[in-house]
Amino acid sequence: MEQKGNEALVSVIVPCYNQGLFLSEALDSVAAQNYSAWECIIVDDGSTDNTKTIGSEYERKDKRFKYISQPNQGVSRARNNGIANSRGKYILPLDGDDKIGPRYIGEAVKRLEDDALVKLVYCMAETFGNKNEKFNIHTYSYKRLLMANMIFCTALFRKDDFLKTKGYSEDMSEGYEDWEFWIAFLNESDKVVQLPEVYFYYRIRDNSRNPKVNEEEKQKRIRKSIYTKHKEIYDRYFPLPELLFEYNKVNNQLESMAGSSALRIGRSILKPYWAIKRLFK
Repeated sequence: MEQKGNEALVSVIVPCYNQGLFLSEALDSVAAQNYSAWECIIVDDGSTDNTKTIGSEYERKDKRFKYISQPNQGVSRARNNGIANSRGKYILPLDGDDKIGPRYIGEAVKRLEDDALVKLVYCMAETFGNKNEKFNIHTYSYKRLLMANMIFCTALFRKDDFLKTKGYSEDMSEGYEDWEFWIAFLNESDKVVQLPEVYFYYRIRDNSRNPKVNEEEKQKRIRKSIYTKHKEIYDRYFPLPELLFEYNKVNNQLESMAGSSALRIGRSILKPYWAIKRLFK
Protein backbone atom coordinates (compact mmCIF):
# COMPACT_ATOMS: atom_id res chain seq x y z
CA MET A 1 0.00 0.00 0.00
CA GLU A 2 1.36 3.42 -0.96
CA GLN A 3 2.00 5.71 1.98
CA LYS A 4 0.03 8.95 2.11
CA GLY A 5 2.23 11.98 2.65
CA ASN A 6 0.21 13.34 5.57
CA GLU A 7 0.09 10.13 7.61
CA ALA A 8 2.03 10.05 10.87
CA LEU A 9 4.53 7.18 11.07
CA VAL A 10 3.70 4.38 13.51
CA SER A 11 6.46 2.10 14.81
CA VAL A 12 5.22 -1.41 15.56
CA ILE A 13 7.64 -3.08 17.98
CA VAL A 14 7.64 -6.89 17.85
CA PRO A 15 9.86 -8.54 20.49
CA CYS A 16 10.18 -12.28 19.99
CA TYR A 17 11.96 -15.18 21.58
CA ASN A 18 11.62 -18.59 19.91
CA GLN A 19 8.23 -17.68 18.47
CA GLY A 20 9.08 -18.59 14.88
CA LEU A 21 6.05 -20.85 14.67
CA PHE A 22 3.73 -17.86 15.13
CA LEU A 23 5.79 -14.87 14.00
CA SER A 24 4.62 -14.81 10.37
CA GLU A 25 1.00 -14.54 11.51
CA ALA A 26 1.85 -11.52 13.67
CA LEU A 27 3.82 -9.83 10.89
CA ASP A 28 1.14 -10.55 8.29
CA SER A 29 -1.38 -8.78 10.50
CA VAL A 30 0.84 -5.69 10.44
CA ALA A 31 1.27 -5.88 6.66
CA ALA A 32 -2.53 -6.11 6.26
CA GLN A 33 -3.21 -2.73 7.91
CA ASN A 34 -5.34 -0.27 5.96
CA TYR A 35 -3.00 2.42 7.32
CA SER A 36 0.20 2.47 5.29
CA ALA A 37 2.54 4.72 7.31
CA TRP A 38 4.12 2.15 9.56
CA GLU A 39 7.45 0.53 10.20
CA CYS A 40 7.73 -2.80 11.97
CA ILE A 41 10.83 -3.47 14.06
CA ILE A 42 11.31 -7.16 14.82
CA VAL A 43 13.55 -7.55 17.88
CA ASP A 44 14.96 -11.06 18.12
CA ASP A 45 15.75 -11.63 21.79
CA GLY A 46 18.41 -14.32 21.27
CA SER A 47 16.12 -16.91 19.66
CA THR A 48 17.48 -20.36 18.83
CA ASP A 49 14.72 -21.27 16.34
CA ASN A 50 14.04 -19.88 12.85
CA THR A 51 13.11 -16.37 14.02
CA LYS A 52 16.08 -14.79 12.23
CA THR A 53 15.16 -16.47 8.94
CA ILE A 54 11.57 -15.24 9.14
CA GLY A 55 12.50 -11.72 10.22
CA SER A 56 15.08 -11.38 7.46
CA GLU A 57 12.60 -12.68 4.88
CA TYR A 58 10.02 -10.02 5.79
CA GLU A 59 12.75 -7.38 5.76
CA ARG A 60 13.59 -8.37 2.16
CA LYS A 61 9.94 -8.46 1.04
CA ASP A 62 8.94 -5.06 2.47
CA LYS A 63 11.33 -2.27 3.39
CA ARG A 64 8.97 -1.20 6.19
CA PHE A 65 10.09 -4.28 8.18
CA LYS A 66 13.38 -4.09 10.05
CA TYR A 67 15.03 -7.06 11.78
CA ILE A 68 17.43 -6.51 14.67
CA SER A 69 18.81 -8.97 17.20
CA GLN A 70 20.17 -8.88 20.73
CA PRO A 71 21.44 -11.43 23.25
CA ASN A 72 18.62 -12.93 25.31
CA GLN A 73 17.78 -10.20 27.83
CA GLY A 74 14.01 -10.38 28.17
CA VAL A 75 10.96 -8.74 26.67
CA SER A 76 11.42 -5.39 28.42
CA ARG A 77 14.91 -4.89 27.01
CA ALA A 78 13.68 -6.03 23.59
CA ARG A 79 10.83 -3.48 23.60
CA ASN A 80 13.11 -0.70 24.82
CA ASN A 81 15.68 -1.62 22.17
CA GLY A 82 13.04 -1.64 19.44
CA ILE A 83 11.71 1.77 20.48
CA ALA A 84 15.26 3.16 20.62
CA ASN A 85 15.65 2.09 16.98
CA SER A 86 12.26 3.45 15.91
CA ARG A 87 11.47 6.55 13.85
CA GLY A 88 7.73 6.81 14.40
CA LYS A 89 5.64 9.48 16.06
CA TYR A 90 3.58 6.67 17.59
CA ILE A 91 4.52 3.34 19.17
CA LEU A 92 2.55 0.09 19.08
CA PRO A 93 4.07 -2.92 20.90
CA LEU A 94 2.96 -6.31 19.53
CA ASP A 95 4.19 -9.65 20.88
CA GLY A 96 5.45 -12.11 18.29
CA ASP A 97 2.63 -14.63 18.82
CA ASP A 98 -0.33 -12.22 18.80
CA LYS A 99 -1.99 -10.31 15.96
CA ILE A 100 -3.99 -7.16 15.21
CA GLY A 101 -7.01 -6.42 13.03
CA PRO A 102 -6.47 -4.50 9.77
CA ARG A 103 -8.15 -1.29 10.98
CA TYR A 104 -6.47 -1.04 14.38
CA ILE A 105 -3.57 1.30 13.61
CA GLY A 106 -5.64 3.67 11.48
CA GLU A 107 -8.46 3.96 14.02
CA ALA A 108 -6.08 4.41 16.95
CA VAL A 109 -4.00 7.05 15.17
CA LYS A 110 -7.15 8.99 14.33
CA ARG A 111 -8.12 9.21 18.00
CA LEU A 112 -4.65 10.46 18.96
CA GLU A 113 -4.46 12.93 16.07
CA ASP A 114 -7.96 14.31 16.71
CA ASP A 115 -7.47 14.91 20.43
CA ALA A 116 -4.15 15.99 21.88
CA LEU A 117 -5.43 15.14 25.37
CA VAL A 118 -5.67 11.44 24.53
CA LYS A 119 -2.52 9.74 25.77
CA LEU A 120 -3.27 6.07 25.11
CA VAL A 121 -5.58 4.13 22.78
CA TYR A 122 -6.44 0.45 23.00
CA CYS A 123 -9.40 -1.66 21.85
CA MET A 124 -11.60 -4.66 22.54
CA ALA A 125 -9.91 -8.04 22.26
CA GLU A 126 -10.44 -11.74 21.72
CA THR A 127 -8.35 -14.81 22.46
CA PHE A 128 -7.47 -17.36 19.80
CA GLY A 129 -5.44 -20.55 19.52
CA ASN A 130 -6.30 -23.01 22.27
CA LYS A 131 -9.22 -20.88 23.42
CA ASN A 132 -11.43 -18.64 21.32
CA GLU A 133 -13.52 -16.20 23.31
CA LYS A 134 -14.00 -12.54 24.10
CA PHE A 135 -11.18 -11.09 26.19
CA ASN A 136 -12.75 -9.98 29.48
CA ILE A 137 -11.53 -6.41 29.92
CA HIS A 138 -12.74 -4.12 32.72
CA THR A 139 -13.61 -0.53 31.88
CA TYR A 140 -10.56 1.66 32.41
CA SER A 141 -10.12 3.87 35.43
CA TYR A 142 -6.82 4.93 36.93
CA LYS A 143 -7.60 3.54 40.39
CA ARG A 144 -8.72 0.24 38.86
CA LEU A 145 -5.45 0.12 36.90
CA LEU A 146 -3.52 0.29 40.17
CA MET A 147 -5.42 -2.76 41.41
CA ALA A 148 -5.17 -4.88 38.26
CA ASN A 149 -4.14 -4.40 34.66
CA MET A 150 -6.89 -4.08 32.04
CA ILE A 151 -4.72 -2.69 29.21
CA PHE A 152 -2.84 -5.31 27.19
CA CYS A 153 0.60 -4.35 25.88
CA THR A 154 -0.63 -3.70 22.31
CA ALA A 155 -1.88 -0.14 22.80
CA LEU A 156 -0.87 2.97 20.83
CA PHE A 157 0.93 5.92 22.40
CA ARG A 158 3.20 8.81 21.43
CA LYS A 159 6.94 8.20 21.40
CA ASP A 160 7.51 11.61 23.00
CA ASP A 161 5.49 10.46 26.02
CA PHE A 162 7.46 7.23 26.20
CA LEU A 163 10.72 9.19 26.29
CA LYS A 164 9.53 10.95 29.44
CA THR A 165 9.53 7.59 31.27
CA LYS A 166 12.29 5.13 32.12
CA GLY A 167 10.82 2.68 29.62
CA TYR A 168 9.81 -0.89 30.35
CA SER A 169 11.35 -2.04 33.61
CA GLU A 170 14.08 -4.54 32.73
CA ASP A 171 14.20 -6.09 36.20
CA MET A 172 10.64 -7.44 35.88
CA SER A 173 11.67 -10.72 34.30
CA GLU A 174 8.74 -12.72 35.75
CA GLY A 175 6.01 -10.79 33.93
CA TYR A 176 3.60 -7.87 34.33
CA GLU A 177 6.17 -5.51 32.83
CA ASP A 178 3.42 -3.99 30.67
CA TRP A 179 1.23 -3.30 33.73
CA GLU A 180 4.13 -1.68 35.57
CA PHE A 181 4.83 0.47 32.50
CA TRP A 182 1.23 1.70 32.28
CA ILE A 183 1.35 2.72 35.94
CA ALA A 184 4.55 4.70 35.26
CA PHE A 185 3.22 6.07 31.95
CA LEU A 186 -0.22 7.27 33.04
CA ASN A 187 -1.61 9.45 35.78
CA GLU A 188 -5.15 10.08 36.93
CA SER A 189 -5.72 13.10 34.68
CA ASP A 190 -4.62 11.37 31.46
CA LYS A 191 -7.25 10.55 28.87
CA VAL A 192 -7.36 6.88 27.83
CA VAL A 193 -9.60 5.70 24.97
CA GLN A 194 -10.79 2.15 24.36
CA LEU A 195 -12.05 1.57 20.81
CA PRO A 196 -15.36 -0.35 20.84
CA GLU A 197 -14.26 -2.82 18.13
CA VAL A 198 -12.18 -5.99 18.45
CA TYR A 199 -8.81 -5.24 16.88
CA PHE A 200 -6.44 -7.24 19.10
CA TYR A 201 -6.11 -11.03 19.22
CA TYR A 202 -4.26 -12.66 22.09
CA ARG A 203 -2.97 -16.16 21.50
CA ILE A 204 -3.64 -18.84 24.10
CA ARG A 205 -1.27 -21.77 23.83
CA ASP A 206 -0.03 -24.64 25.94
CA ASN A 207 2.74 -23.83 28.34
CA SER A 208 4.08 -25.36 31.48
CA ARG A 209 2.94 -23.61 34.60
CA ASN A 210 4.07 -23.97 38.18
CA PRO A 211 1.71 -25.58 40.66
CA LYS A 212 -1.05 -23.21 41.74
CA VAL A 213 0.49 -22.45 45.12
CA ASN A 214 3.78 -21.45 43.48
CA GLU A 215 1.95 -19.33 40.89
CA GLU A 216 0.17 -17.50 43.70
CA GLU A 217 3.45 -16.81 45.44
CA LYS A 218 4.88 -15.52 42.16
CA GLN A 219 1.91 -13.18 41.73
CA LYS A 220 2.40 -11.81 45.23
CA ARG A 221 6.11 -11.32 44.58
CA ILE A 222 5.54 -9.42 41.32
CA ARG A 223 2.80 -7.26 42.80
CA LYS A 224 4.96 -6.40 45.79
CA SER A 225 7.67 -5.27 43.38
CA ILE A 226 5.19 -3.01 41.56
CA TYR A 227 3.87 -1.56 44.81
CA THR A 228 7.42 -0.85 45.97
CA LYS A 229 8.33 0.90 42.71
CA HIS A 230 5.24 3.12 42.96
CA LYS A 231 4.82 3.30 46.74
CA GLU A 232 3.95 7.00 46.77
CA ILE A 233 1.07 6.45 44.33
CA TYR A 234 -0.32 3.40 46.15
CA ASP A 235 -0.11 5.06 49.55
CA ARG A 236 -2.14 7.95 48.12
CA TYR A 237 -4.97 5.76 46.86
CA PHE A 238 -5.21 2.75 49.17
CA PRO A 239 -5.19 2.37 52.97
CA LEU A 240 -3.55 -1.07 52.88
CA PRO A 241 -1.91 -1.65 49.48
CA GLU A 242 -0.36 -4.90 50.67
CA LEU A 243 -3.88 -6.41 50.69
CA LEU A 244 -4.53 -5.67 47.03
CA PHE A 245 -3.55 -9.17 45.95
CA GLU A 246 -6.08 -10.71 48.33
CA TYR A 247 -8.71 -8.23 47.17
CA ASN A 248 -8.21 -9.11 43.51
CA LYS A 249 -8.27 -12.84 44.21
CA VAL A 250 -11.53 -12.59 46.11
CA ASN A 251 -13.07 -10.12 43.67
CA ASN A 252 -12.33 -12.44 40.75
CA GLN A 253 -13.90 -15.34 42.63
CA LEU A 254 -17.03 -13.32 43.34
CA GLU A 255 -17.37 -12.13 39.75
CA SER A 256 -17.08 -15.66 38.40
CA MET A 257 -19.71 -16.86 40.87
CA ALA A 258 -22.14 -13.96 40.36
CA GLY A 259 -25.73 -15.19 40.07
CA SER A 260 -24.80 -18.78 40.67
CA SER A 261 -26.11 -21.10 43.36
CA ALA A 262 -22.53 -21.42 44.58
CA LEU A 263 -22.55 -17.74 45.48
CA ARG A 264 -25.77 -18.03 47.43
CA ILE A 265 -24.58 -21.13 49.26
CA GLY A 266 -21.11 -19.75 49.85
CA ARG A 267 -21.96 -16.33 51.28
CA SER A 268 -21.22 -17.46 54.83
CA ILE A 269 -17.89 -18.95 53.73
CA LEU A 270 -16.90 -15.77 51.92
CA LYS A 271 -18.08 -13.43 54.68
CA PRO A 272 -14.54 -12.76 56.02
CA TYR A 273 -13.53 -11.45 52.60
CA TRP A 274 -16.23 -8.77 52.37
CA ALA A 275 -14.31 -6.64 54.87
CA ILE A 276 -11.28 -6.69 52.56
CA LYS A 277 -13.46 -5.80 49.56
CA ARG A 278 -14.99 -2.80 51.35
CA LEU A 279 -11.54 -1.32 51.96
CA PHE A 280 -11.03 -0.75 48.23
CA LYS A 281 -14.36 0.79 47.27
